[in-house]
Amino acid sequence: MSPATKQEALRKLHAIRNKIGYPDHWRDYTALEVKPDDYAGNVLRAYRFNQAYEWNKLGKPVNRDEWGMTPPTVNAYFDPQMNDINFPAGVLQPPLYDPKLDDAPNYGNTGATIGHELTHAFDDEGRQFDSKGNLRDWWTPEDAKGFEQRIGCVRTQYAGYVIVDDIHINSKLTSGEDVADLGGTLLAYMAWKKETAGEHLPDKDGFTPDQRFFVGMAQWACSNERPEDQRVEAATDPHSPSFARINGVVSNLPEFQKAFACKAGQPMVHVPNCKVW
Repeated sequence: MSPATKQEALRKLHAIRNKIGYPDHWRDYTALEVKPDDYAGNVLRAYRFNQAYEWNKLGKPVNRDEWGMTPPTVNAYFDPQMNDINFPAGVLQPPLYDPKLDDAPNYGNTGATIGHELTHAFDDEGRQFDSKGNLRDWWTPEDAKGFEQRIGCVRTQYAGYVIVDDIHINSKLTSGEDVADLGGTLLAYMAWKKETAGEHLPDKDGFTPDQRFFVGMAQWACSNERPEDQRVEAATDPHSPSFARINGVVSNLPEFQKAFACKAGQPMVHVPNCKVW
């Protein structure tokens, strides 16, 4: 980034709100009637209740305390129009975040997720919004061109991955998430190194601290899907399949290659090395 773009980026970064765990003000559901023996009626009433809630927002100031997920949800998100990151309580529990574990796997897992959502503020979608959540182009043309060139490296890499049969990743669809995965993991690694600088970190369970960071980063992606579902997601899901969200990232990180002694020419060393941030 040039100084002009970086100044705007820092303004946006410092304006991001961190919403953690659950809302400060709970939504009132007392007007919603739920009957134990009326499933269809419950669905209809819930739909009407929610529609009335949405229509009631018209003409009123934006409620920046509102959440788009419930507290038990095992997920997280960045909202470009609110300029906030949201981490429900459900995603801050084992095996994703475990306060009983050491920092390495927690930074690798939850730390990388936090970095992922922060990076969304500056990906191909998020970068179109400014610090107040307004749709505004604040990048210099030269910086925007350089950004697209760097994304091109990631798109080419992920387009080479086969999901199922002869179906490849549609990297134009997934590039925003792929870039956030890559940038978020690097951010988490840097934060972990800064937090533990000067400390003696012992090996555990046969792994070095750096190896434990990357094992933690990979553990959230354990999954098993039917081919039929994989074909649907290949056409509709802006996220790459789980294996690519791990292997695609770490094969671009010299820190991973050093931790596991990966040599040039091996599968987990991607050439060229894609780096957006």
